[in-house]
Amino acid sequence: MTPGAPFSAAVEPRELIASARWALRLAASTRPSLLAAVAATTLLRGLVPAAMAIAARGAVNATLAAAADRSLGIAPILPWILLGLGLAVLDGLTAAVNRYGTYRLRDELDYRVTGDLLEHAAKLELAYFEDPRSQDVLARAKQEPAEHVAKFVGELLALAGNGLQVLSLLGVLAVIEPLFLAAVALCALPYGLFQARLALRRYAIEHLRATKRRWSSYFVAALTDRATVAEVQLLRLAPHLIERFRSLMGEFRDQDGILHRRDLRGAALFVLMTTVATYVIFLRVAVRVVGGSATIGDLAIFGGASTRLRVALESLVNAISGLLQRTLHIANVTEFLATEPATSRPADVAPPPGGGEIEFERVTFTYPGAVEPALSAVSLHIRAGETVALVGENGAGKSTLVKLVAGLYRPDSGALRLDGVDLRELPADALRDRMAFVLQNFGRYEASAADNIAYGDWRRLLDDREQVREIARRAGVDALLESLPNGYDTQLGRTFGDVDLSGGEWQRVALARAFARDARLLVLDEPTSNLDARAEHDLFLRFRRLAHGRTTILVSHRFSTVAMADRIVVLERGRIVESGSHAELMVRAGAYAQLYELQRRSHEPS
Repeated sequence: MTPGAPFSAAVEPRELIASARWALRLAASTRPSLLAAVAATTLLRGLVPAAMAIAARGAVNATLAAAADRSLGIAPILPWILLGLGLAVLDGLTAAVNRYGTYRLRDELDYRVTGDLLEHAAKLELAYFEDPRSQDVLARAKQEPAEHVAKFVGELLALAGNGLQVLSLLGVLAVIEPLFLAAVALCALPYGLFQARLALRRYAIEHLRATKRRWSSYFVAALTDRATVAEVQLLRLAPHLIERFRSLMGEFRDQDGILHRRDLRGAALFVLMTTVATYVIFLRVAVRVVGGSATIGDLAIFGGASTRLRVALESLVNAISGLLQRTLHIANVTEFLATEPATSRPADVAPPPGGGEIEFERVTFTYPGAVEPALSAVSLHIRAGETVALVGENGAGKSTLVKLVAGLYRPDSGALRLDGVDLRELPADALRDRMAFVLQNFGRYEASAADNIAYGDWRRLLDDREQVREIARRAGVDALLESLPNGYDTQLGRTFGDVDLSGGEWQRVALARAFARDARLLVLDEPTSNLDARAEHDLFLRFRRLAHGRTTILVSHRFSTVAMADRIVVLERGRIVESGSHAELMVRAGAYAQLYELQRRSHEPS
């Protein structure tokens, strides 16, 4: 979008009002005492300039009177000086309290808003985060949400304070010269409308930049993330990625430059008009002083108060503009917080008793934005305690089926039951507490080696080192972890620690994490892809002993491992085409036998 284009991001006034009310309620409920302190000091500071102008006027007139009649001494002057002193002290103290309260309130809102966003994100389903349209909503909501709320509150109070300051100064100056009110209105109203339109334009441009902002972040990550930097260097991709990054940032710079120039022209015109008008009226007041209809004190405070008023007016207009822009950004936060999971899960349904029986009944699922379904009318019954292996080429639907069982996605149609209860009727936490899993993209947590295992059941194990050691021993990773520089206390990962594991070692830790949970259902999606065939075979034998009596769903491309399953299910293009034991499927000489033969030949020496 170019800065001169029409404002295409429609903004409803009621949406702005709703966002403003939400931010105020949030601030008031977070720390009401801090909000009250900031509000009170802001309003007090708004009255101080007018009061000081009155004190200065009184001091000047009293000084002139004392100079004309020396017998009066300083008695007429002293009260005005003391009033000015008190007001100056009050102004300084309220400024300090206001600054303290503002910083504290900003910290409290940062803690509250960021935490609320993370808690809400944790409630959303995986499908939301994989939808590009949702990514733009999420990206806009993540653009310093707490900062926008804190600045909204600050600018709202600044608006009130500046408004009070403007009104009080106008009252003082209008008594001296009523014509000044008309001059102020002619200058301030057009400038206020100009700044409001400019704020809408800024928001519109930033709103439509969400996708491009994500692209720019992607280019930065590709050039600096250790997971990609090696390949970027080997392919010499850096110049190309940097050029694409510069192209985006150059577009942003050029658009913002146009807006900054407009702001400069508007501000310069406002300063010019108000300054000329002020001095024209200042001359009029001087003429009145000469004519005897005004005092020297009036003239003295008119110059200072009118200059202060111009600054206050500009601050007031900028506060209105900033408030509008902050409210628009807060609408991004409330839009994300209003996002609900595709379907709500009950919170108080107890998980059913049983051993982990799973039943798919004509289940169909399509990924967001995809044309073809990943699973089509799949029906599958897995008995409690049975080990079932899923086999098929890439894209056949194996991982999708596993993620449906884990509750990461919901079927578009059909039913998926655990021990006779539809998964949609189970609370998400109750469902996931009953299963252990290792997915293809398993976690490599920046934490100690012990915590990387304890995360499998962190409520129970984080403070139980002996139990973590026992789990590691049973999973066969105790020797690996004991050999680390600080043993189980070694910080893993290169982001915060000094020790990183190989892909296979990380995978063994992830498997130990799965063993940490006493679950009736085990879901393993390519759990040993980083291990060689022998290591995988040995690990799966160990795993079968540990998983005895539990229902297990295994996805693997290695048929030596798959052959040990009780039953093998073959998928093609989202449908089940074969099911049976290794021996039965080999005798059938169908899809499984063909895949098995292809893999066997690929491992034969040429």
